[in-house]
Amino acid sequence: MAHILVVDDEPAARGTFALLLRKRGHRVLEAEGVTAATKRLAEEVFDLVVTDLRMPDGDGLDVLRAVKAHAPATEVILLTAYAEWKSAKEAIRQGALDYFEKGQEPDELNHRIDKALAARQLRRENENLRAQLRERYGLPGLIAQSPAMHTVLDLVARVAPTDATVLIQGESGTGKEVIAKAIHHASARAARPFVAINCGAVPETLLESELFGYVRGAFTGAGVNKLGLFEEADGGTLFLDEIAEMPPALQVKLLRALQSGEIRRLGATQAATIDVRVIAATHGDLAALISQGSFREDLFYRLNVIQVALPPLRDRREDLPALAEHFLTRAATKLNRELRLSPPALEDLPPHVSAGLQLGPSPALPRQISLADAERIHILQTLERFGGNHSGAAEALGIGRTTLWRKLKEYEIDR
Repeated sequence: MAHILVVDDEPAARGTFALLLRKRGHRVLEAEGVTAATKRLAEEVFDLVVTDLRMPDGDGLDVLRAVKAHAPATEVILLTAYAEWKSAKEAIRQGALDYFEKGQEPDELNHRIDKALAARQLRRENENLRAQLRERYGLPGLIAQSPAMHTVLDLVARVAPTDATVLIQGESGTGKEVIAKAIHHASARAARPFVAINCGAVPETLLESELFGYVRGAFTGAGVNKLGLFEEADGGTLFLDEIAEMPPALQVKLLRALQSGEIRRLGATQAATIDVRVIAATHGDLAALISQGSFREDLFYRLNVIQVALPPLRDRREDLPALAEHFLTRAATKLNRELRLSPPALEDLPPHVSAGLQLGPSPALPRQISLADAERIHILQTLERFGGNHSGAAEALGIGRTTLWRKLKEYEIDR
């Protein structure tokens, strides 16, 4: 059922049409002209307005302008005579959805009305989806309690409304793509595509055609024209993850695209204008790569208009409880059961986490720590959290008090 306004200065035609719509389950109001329609539109929001084109106090274009002024999402269909097609075309140009020549079968008009209402419903669903995306990826939805992340999110909130190119730097797993999506969904480009590619995951021979597309016959196997990701992201955001992995030859082409706002498909003779915001990310040290000659300095400065540095989780432990609750809630929803995180569970971390260490080799560490050292640090930190209470510490560690006492003696911990 839809809320429809019928506008026509002929009472019989207006009443008959309104009756047919009501029989199909729609809620229908009537207006005898432009003035009455404008008053109705100021008072209520309609899903659809069906209006005659010629009326004594104005025309359907006046009704259309009133609709767009009061409720831009409301669809408009004009009823026209055969000779009025030029005016109808002008109405389409100004935002009307469709026009219908009087005298045609009513079923055809009903079909167009159904089509208009379906299109409006689809737009509503798309708007709801975008709202969900904004909630999921927008700044308020990001999990951050630590001062370090608050600083990052403050910068993101300030840069999102602009079109400035952003370079996100951080270790693997710090959420670079999440931040990129947050920037996109908090920007004026949110309704347009967010397109992402990992430059290190695509073979060098394919990366150029993925980014810039190609025309038929550009190379063996190019049987049809193909849009590149720059064109797919037109009006939106292109996220170039692991930009440090981009081959030098492609760096030149990317630099040209950023400078000129134009791209050229492989094999094409003409350039295409694009409107794309680029967000790049890397876990590598671009300054070192520049000094080695493997990354262009001029491209770095084009990308590094705004730099966002993401701290690793070990440097923002205040976020651990909130993140744990977030993932536990997701698991509980998936399993359809209630799950809770007890205070001791928050303290029960693997030794390498408690010690603030990374798994695997890390250039930040002067030496590799032994398992015994990691366990000793873990026990010390747990005892500190429980104020030296052996029972509480043993429970958090998942061991008995006797085992804890034995380990304190083994590691020569005087507690």
